[in-house]
Amino acid sequence: MDWEKGEQSSNLEDRRRMRPKAAVGGGLGLLVILAIGYFLGVDPKQLSQLMEGVQVGQGTGTTETQGPLTPEEERSKRFAATILGFTEKVWDQQFRENGQQYQAPRMVLFTGRVETRCGVAPAAVGPFYCPADQTVYLDPTFFDELQQKLGGSAADFSQAYVIAHEVGHHVQNLLGYSDLVDQKRRTMPEDEFNRWSVRLELQADYLAGVWAHYGQQQFNFIEAGDVESAIQSANAIGDDRLQRRAGGFTSPEKYTHGTSARRAKWFLQGFKTGDMRMLKRMFEMPYEDL
Repeated sequence: MDWEKGEQSSNLEDRRRMRPKAAVGGGLGLLVILAIGYFLGVDPKQLSQLMEGVQVGQGTGTTETQGPLTPEEERSKRFAATILGFTEKVWDQQFRENGQQYQAPRMVLFTGRVETRCGVAPAAVGPFYCPADQTVYLDPTFFDELQQKLGGSAADFSQAYVIAHEVGHHVQNLLGYSDLVDQKRRTMPEDEFNRWSVRLELQADYLAGVWAHYGQQQFNFIEAGDVESAIQSANAIGDDRLQRRAGGFTSPEKYTHGTSARRAKWFLQGFKTGDMRMLKRMFEMPYEDL
């Protein structure tokens, strides 16, 4: 991926050298847990245990910095800020063409655990988006896990796909799809709600593809093998593959993100078409047709 020519976003905060102040407070909401827990193959029940004892209240802040970033950390910061900048330009244009105004999200890089307005989250949950503060949270070491443990790609464009997926959740938040699914969570049995969670996640994969479609038109940043690297990583984090890896079998009623085939399919569909009208159709078509 030819990303270094891009302009870095100013909406990125690097907390990797900051120590959070611990305090008693609320944890992540169920929707957020389900939206991020399976990214690394973490069981939602395990997340509750991970979060015990490290929950924080709003506004507790961070303490002193602990030394300069390493060259590798500096590169990951430049990369994340540049990809975020690409997403800002693409979505600003798409929203304007549809008569809307795009409000860009913030991004926070962290290590270990991180405070958010959704509560506190350990790095084990993987990258996630918090609707309450409209911020994407990312521990860049996740990309090592994605490649070494889950079989994803280490390519830059694969990492950009992950960031674009999380920014896709922000787009969903702005367009009302996240609220729609959250409302269903309060009224539906778990297995029925899980199908709506899958729709939301596949739609975020589709939005990542739409971003790549228009980003390529604007910035010509895709190189040979890049799309294949994103598909490799999408395949690596499908519910069916993660469940087999964890227990040797699959339980479709517990899917929250979609199968490997569906995740790759919808990213590729978004990349090929760039059709924003499909967002509505994805929430209307029969679940079996996704």
